Amino acid sequence: MNPANGNAAAHFVDRHVEEGRADKPAFVECGPGGRSLTYGELASESGRMADLFCRHGIPPEARAAMIVLDQVEFPVIFWGSLRAGVIPVPLNTLLSPDYYEIILDDSRARALFVSHELLPVVAPLLPRLKHLKAVFVIGGEPGAHLSFADELAASETGGTAQAEPDECAFWLYSSGSTGRPKGVRHVHGSLKATADTFGAQVLGIREDDTVLSAAKLFFAYGLGNAMTFPMAAGATAALFRGRPTPADMFAAMAELRPTIFCGVPTLYAGMVAHMAKETPGGLDRLRICVSAGEALPAEIGNRWKAQTGADILDGVGSTEMLHIFLSNAPGDIVYGTSGIAVPGYQVRLVDEAGREVGAGEVGELLVNGPSAADGYWNQRDKSRSTFEGHWTRTGDKYERTADGRFVYCGRTDDMFKVSGIWVSPFEVEQALVSHPDVLEAAVVAHKDEAGLEKPRAFVVLKNGHAPDGLAETLKEHVKAKVGAWKYPRWIDIVPDLPKTATGKVQRFKLREGA
Repeated sequence: MNPANGNAAAHFVDRHVEEGRADKPAFVECGPGGRSLTYGELASESGRMADLFCRHGIPPEARAAMIVLDQVEFPVIFWGSLRAGVIPVPLNTLLSPDYYEIILDDSRARALFVSHELLPVVAPLLPRLKHLKAVFVIGGEPGAHLSFADELAASETGGTAQAEPDECAFWLYSSGSTGRPKGVRHVHGSLKATADTFGAQVLGIREDDTVLSAAKLFFAYGLGNAMTFPMAAGATAALFRGRPTPADMFAAMAELRPTIFCGVPTLYAGMVAHMAKETPGGLDRLRICVSAGEALPAEIGNRWKAQTGADILDGVGSTEMLHIFLSNAPGDIVYGTSGIAVPGYQVRLVDEAGREVGAGEVGELLVNGPSAADGYWNQRDKSRSTFEGHWTRTGDKYERTADGRFVYCGRTDDMFKVSGIWVSPFEVEQALVSHPDVLEAAVVAHKDEAGLEKPRAFVVLKNGHAPDGLAETLKEHVKAKVGAWKYPRWIDIVPDLPKTATGKVQRFKLREGA
């Protein structure tokens, strides 16, 4: 490894071979027939990617799209691209063909790596993508395309390209909780920045840890959980390629006995409900958990702690900041809050005029830290309105308590006023899920007959059916919990809530359908 090389792969891949971890598993796949990948194998296999790109006319700085499940090929392609100077663009594996076409065209991807299970989704649109030069299929029959395994095996192993820490390394597309995804450009130095801050100083990840993340690698949160953080420490990450249901997550835990588990609030709620019916195995080594994506209701955090013995570090991050920058920490946890700034980051709350607000007031959260994105691709106005010098606008509304902790109030677009006073949808949702019959809840603004905005709640029940008079019971429950004027005037019992693949509730869809 060249000490002066700012290529992130030098730190996260090459270093481990030099420090004697070549034979240690870096990744293990969950389930029957699951494969493993050692740090040495990752270095060797990822080192072949430069030759693979060269042979197929994919130059450095070109984009290589990845529609890849959480499997051992993902880190090979991601780190191999960085080593080659090519820019990997991991994509959500649950998008529709229309979205894939928009993103592949927007990114001008020259190469596409796709898991064979997902090839039928994108195959019809591939002939229309004028920038695409090569399609590599992972597993299965490649058909008219290239076999990734065969092409990698035919490639020569090389070194790591020289890069600067401030050089563009990879793109992520925003999860789309508010509409059309945006290409977020990140530099090499941001990966180590998140590992040195949240990974090392808050999570406290160690070389002997085994990490299981329900959040997928294509998501900024999952990329840190299951790749950046464990690889920074020389730990082992478990890869789960399926959809993370509570039953499947507990099965993976029973198989791998992780020490760290990373999920999202919706999943934790489902897992808590699952544990009420049966006691799962595989929790004996669990020492800490992480939650992000949306704020974790206090009720869920307390019940998880009571049932598993492990605390959940609830925090907030974003695709634009790459990972968590505001969080609770071991020994300093207050459920129902997002904690305080992660070491290395600064946060502040401002009103609509940009003035800082005081304790107890609601303001938009701005963050300053070393992992901020280099901007959006092809969306200059969006970049200017989000990235203001050293500060990044998160679009989240927060309140700071007198003791300096931050309490989530909702997305800027989700907040609304009732009788001239701000209402936090999240506060009402927390009150609803504290009722024993409620599994999930989402609250949006809805206009009454006078054209005034009032809270409307969409509720998913634990047992699937509503007891007589439940709607009125829930209204009174909310009044008692958070105040008479905040209660939902309408309550819709629904089978599920619309969510992104990363578990965020898409409230804009609820507003549109209300």
